Amino acid sequence: MRTKPINIQNDSQIMIQLACLSHQNNFHIIDLPYRLSSWALDSNENGQLWYEGDQLVAWAILQTPFWSVDFVIDPQFEESLFLIILDWVDQQASSLINSPYGRPSWYFHVFRDQLNRISTLENKGYRSQENIGEDSWSKVLMKRFNHPLKIMYKPKPGYIVRPLAGDEEIPSYVQLHQTVFGSKNMQASWRSRMRTIPQYFSDLDIVVESPDGRLVAFCIGWIMEDEHNQLHGQIEPLGCHPDYRHLALGRVALCEVMNRLLKRGVNSIRVETDNYRDTAFRLYQSFDFEVDRDVLIFRKDFYID
Repeated sequence: MRTKPINIQNDSQIMIQLACLSHQNNFHIIDLPYRLSSWALDSNENGQLWYEGDQLVAWAILQTPFWSVDFVIDPQFEESLFLIILDWVDQQASSLINSPYGRPSWYFHVFRDQLNRISTLENKGYRSQENIGEDSWSKVLMKRFNHPLKIMYKPKPGYIVRPLAGDEEIPSYVQLHQTVFGSKNMQASWRSRMRTIPQYFSDLDIVVESPDGRLVAFCIGWIMEDEHNQLHGQIEPLGCHPDYRHLALGRVALCEVMNRLLKRGVNSIRVETDNYRDTAFRLYQSFDFEVDRDVLIFRKDFYID
């Protein structure tokens, strides 16, 4: 078996293809174009490909913006390669700790029923974050089918719902995204690169503009075609500026993207959210999303000597 670092410009499509072939095993599939555009892959030390002959059988990325490891394994090679990936993560996480790409802790997301993965993670020193007290953390993957929306939410007069204008509007979008999530992780390079991936559709990249011309909410939709030629959608990301949340503009943007996905003929729409039964969870429930799978989060700390 041979390995090589990821060159995202050359490798993104075969990575997505491998993920789609084993979509039942992986947390991130439909929204991979969004994640594969992140600045973590500005350094090829953060990603690795594994080949059996000329066939790609696995890949892994240290996703610095998310503090998490994205990975995909061909099911035929699961038993041997997951442990190899964990060994690679240990080595890379330790070597990057003092670099801009380093993090003191890294997280794996696995489905609750993936017992072999859970056992392997625990044996390698990862610990579930589900029941650790005040900071307990788990996620859910939610899904709704292709029935029409019950309510079409419209913005208040003067607010405009439209696709992102183009690259010239990226700085405004980045500023809004950073404000919404309280983080500087979103960068212009990430947002620009995302728009060049074949799976990106500009009409699913929705923003809400205020009467004074500011971007105040956003929602992006993604589409994947499965092995049965059925289309599936996903929402990632969704956000609204804190000063405008009382106007329900995030709900307006979500409604617009979902309606566009349904018009494209998707069989289902998915979204991930924290399993807190909080505002976001209730929002998706109100759009007829239901929990499809429970997601456990496993953490391992990498300390500086």
